[in-house]
Amino acid sequence: MIESKVALVTLTPLAVDKLKAVMEEQGETDSALRLLLVPMGQGVQYMLSLDKEVTEDDITIHQDGVRVLVDRDSAPLLEGTTIDYHEDLMRSGFVIDNPNIAKSGCACGGNCSCGAGH
Repeated sequence: MIESKVALVTLTPLAVDKLKAVMEEQGETDSALRLLLVPMGQGVQYMLSLDKEVTEDDITIHQDGVRVLVDRDSAPLLEGTTIDYHEDLMRSGFVIDNPNIAKSGCACGGNCSCGAGH
């Protein structure tokens, strides 16, 4: 396990609050948020999950009582990424803003399962 001295990934206060609420609801308060970046065609897909196991290749980011796990291979592509939480009448969920990945017109960064049809 590697402790990150620089925040590769930053969570907004709203994302921290929502993540803590989800972890509480699911009885996973001792888990970490795992952020995976998976290449898909011309873009990437982000996968978020709760994980209790930390591997030696993980970079651990601590923020406001929440841990985020990023694998060493994904870290360079995630540097400067922000995770926010948006909620409106149509849908709600975590939104990832990654300055390293070209955007294609929506908050997800493109080539994802958000339903935007890219």
